[in-house]
Amino acid sequence: MPTTSDLERMLRGVALRVTRPRVAVLSAVHDHPHADTDSIIGIVRGSLGGVSHQAVYDVLRALTAAGLVRRIQPPGSVARYESRVGDNHHHVVCRSCGAIADVDCAVGTAPCLAASDDHGFVIDEAEVIYWGLCPTCFTATRS
Repeated sequence: MPTTSDLERMLRGVALRVTRPRVAVLSAVHDHPHADTDSIIGIVRGSLGGVSHQAVYDVLRALTAAGLVRRIQPPGSVARYESRVGDNHHHVVCRSCGAIADVDCAVGTAPCLAASDDHGFVIDEAEVIYWGLCPTCFTATRS
């Protein structure tokens, strides 16, 4: 996990001013991959005290725009945030409990970016979501 000075360095590296809410939100996303906004708000309030929903939303938007965090939103789910950026990984989602885990591309370096027909688009990201049951929910269905 990155230290506070690492997080501050990341913010400065993308020309964002270092503020306590930005550091707290960035830390929460690093410490809790795939957390939703309400969870992040709770974590940030636990470390900073009174911070508004809007402040956290604004920080998440700024961090996403700067490329420090990635926003994902599987169908039927609220938006979630992760600090794993800069690669084109995918996700597996449990149909029962909603647990999410990272999945690397199946082979090679982001082969999913080579669409069979790109229709003239310049593709820079692909989003693949695998659906199924996590081990805990699968075991529960067998009981």
